[in-house]
Amino acid sequence: MKANYHTHTWRCNHAERNERGYVEAALRTGIKVLGFSDHSPYVFEGDYYSGYRMRRELTDDYISTIAALRDEYRGEIDVHIGFEAEYYPKFFGRYLAYLEPKPYEYLILGQHFAGNEIRERPVGAPTDSVSELERYYDQCREALNTGDFSCWAHPDLFHFSGDEAAYRRVVRAACREAKSCGIPIEINLLGLGDHRHYPRQAFWEEAAVVGGPVIIGWDAHSAGWMEQPALEQRAVDMADGLGLHRVEYLTLIRPHP
Repeated sequence: MKANYHTHTWRCNHAERNERGYVEAALRTGIKVLGFSDHSPYVFEGDYYSGYRMRRELTDDYISTIAALRDEYRGEIDVHIGFEAEYYPKFFGRYLAYLEPKPYEYLILGQHFAGNEIRERPVGAPTDSVSELERYYDQCREALNTGDFSCWAHPDLFHFSGDEAAYRRVVRAACREAKSCGIPIEINLLGLGDHRHYPRQAFWEEAAVVGGPVIIGWDAHSAGWMEQPALEQRAVDMADGLGLHRVEYLTLIRPHP
């Protein structure tokens, strides 16, 4: 791997407090491009705050910390400032308005809920509901068409336990949408290494049929997570075995000059 764009910080409340350590680990593994994409702050109604994402008052500190590392390590590694963000139609406009003056470079779509997180259950909980499966992937397809995302992280996160044919039909349509939008979908190394329900073989078989771009992402919540060559090789072997079209780099929506 020459690049990793899926890297978290302590501000999401479930990752290591060591931004410099991530950069040093990336250098040791030969990564040339490191993108930070912590769980983005969001703008909701009222006083709701998520427990798993960055609070808005920490946004400027996040950006300034990563920008300082970008400048310090210039010439050794390219460091980029991004966010992992949900697409919540009800709140997405005000979210983008909040981010507009901030010097971020890219967003990755990390959709953990259908609808939004205030009243919905996370999609990592198993369900056999085809209507929920369709609702989730319809929302992801809508997100891909906004033009605001550079990547779709863990696109197989929805934990569907129902009819396999229905699952394949729905995810194949979603993969076609990502391909049409030119957005890479991510083989997630946190799911692979942590033995979660994703990466899901059926999803990636359908992705292989569609043939769109695929990227590998560490989803690093600690610096040492990126220093697992055997885990990286498992993802490469999986992708190459299915004939997936792997890419190394993302197109940044708002690149730093």
